[in-house]
Amino acid sequence: MLKKLYEKSKLWFAIGWIIGYCVLFSVGDALSTAVGLEKSVTLAVGVLLSAVLFGFLKKNRWIEEYGLCPAKASAKSVLWYLPLVLMLTTNLWFGVTLNYGAAVTTFYILSMFCVGFLEKVIFRSLLFEAMREECPKTAVLVSSVTFGIGHIINLFNGSGAELLPNLLQVVYATAAGFMFVMLYCKTKSLLTCIITHGLFNALSVFAVDPPTLPLKLLSCGLLTLICAGYAIYLAVQLKRE
Repeated sequence: MLKKLYEKSKLWFAIGWIIGYCVLFSVGDALSTAVGLEKSVTLAVGVLLSAVLFGFLKKNRWIEEYGLCPAKASAKSVLWYLPLVLMLTTNLWFGVTLNYGAAVTTFYILSMFCVGFLEKVIFRSLLFEAMREECPKTAVLVSSVTFGIGHIINLFNGSGAELLPNLLQVVYATAAGFMFVMLYCKTKSLLTCIITHGLFNALSVFAVDPPTLPLKLLSCGLLTLICAGYAIYLAVQLKRE
């Protein structure tokens, strides 16, 4: 059934996955809260969706075609991934704490790696590749912007996100989406993107929020600059090639 949908329209197949992912993860978060164990149901949803998507790609021998393979570019050509390392530190700039108990922390971390896998394959591969043949520039733009705007769903899924922090998240997520799609184009691999995204989200469970609004804005601005700057560097390298 999945293959028939894929063959009918790669673009709508990708859009269907985006909708399904957003809806099911929101439901998972709500049910997790209802049972009193945050991210427990979300993790189950993430594992199930990840298994279905990976199994679909493997069955059709599209693992490498959709970037689930080692990088095909030297570490030197991507600055040894150092901007990604700097990005990973941002959640710890204002201190480290344990925001949840051991069980919820474990569920949170594991579910975030499912998020990293699903969002990278859906946005960076399925959606991007479905649009790339028609217009590569549009594919980059749509893949980046939809990844950023997709984070606004946190305002409506019962996660308790506040307006300003969520809007700031949309801003730097859009820049991160641009960075990840450029890294995918450069390396022909999603593995580094998946690991980085998973680690970034997982580290947020130990984060201390910036204590003031100016610091929140500064943190968001610096994270956006890191991601956008690295994306532009990679884009320039691709253009030269």
